[in-house]
Amino acid sequence: MLFSPKPFRIVKKEAQTTDICLFKLERPRGEKEKLCYDPGEFFQVSVPGVGEAPFSVCSCSHDFIEFNIRGVGSVSNKLLELEPGSYMWLRGPYGNGYPMKDLIGNNLVIIGGGTGVAPLRGVLKYVEKHRADYEKVHVFFGFKRPEEILFKKDMEVWNRIFDLHLTVDKAPKDYKGRVGLVTKIVEESGLNNKNKAVMICGPPIMIKFTIMTLEKLGFNHDQIFVSFERRMKCGVGMCGHCMISGLYVCKDGPVFRYDKVKGVHE
Repeated sequence: MLFSPKPFRIVKKEAQTTDICLFKLERPRGEKEKLCYDPGEFFQVSVPGVGEAPFSVCSCSHDFIEFNIRGVGSVSNKLLELEPGSYMWLRGPYGNGYPMKDLIGNNLVIIGGGTGVAPLRGVLKYVEKHRADYEKVHVFFGFKRPEEILFKKDMEVWNRIFDLHLTVDKAPKDYKGRVGLVTKIVEESGLNNKNKAVMICGPPIMIKFTIMTLEKLGFNHDQIFVSFERRMKCGVGMCGHCMISGLYVCKDGPVFRYDKVKGVHE
């Protein structure tokens, strides 16, 4: 873990939408230790003189790390101005991610909405590398509009190796893909809860109705893992900004088994 910020060099920047970019960073030169982070964990990413903000990882590698960054504030907007060859400063990883090793042997159900798909990309990258450890993988991703779909190159791969369902809330008449809420396609899937674990990340309202849908399908709360990544601030449990039900999202989460935090999304 990096307790003090260290510079990571940007080696690739890929626009996802008009205000979102995927950044690939290399570890500091001369650092011999491999990068260690789990899907769902996060780093505090900073720009000297501007500030820092938490971003969940969306990759799975010992040699590099990737962040999907949307311009919503002073720090994130400044990060979007950076180009390959420049540096971001990182400390972390922090928090607890998705318990991938504990879920070996299960079927996985991955449900994401909007930018909440980013941490789940890390999960799917992990599964790609450890495919034999898991049974069938069902993926349900929803976005507001076709132009807001993230990770289109990855989607092409996932469509071949996973049971991928992609939908948008609204689309022009000539759009050939699925249109409708992600909760709707989850409900229509008819999945049962046998030997399955569910991972969810997205806006709070999406998480709320997704869980309601899963309850209708017979899923138990101890089968569901949710990420409250949007609530984090300092990253080390000092500011208290992320406390929910006596737990710190940054230290005890951001990923929680739902039976431990039931009602937080309401």
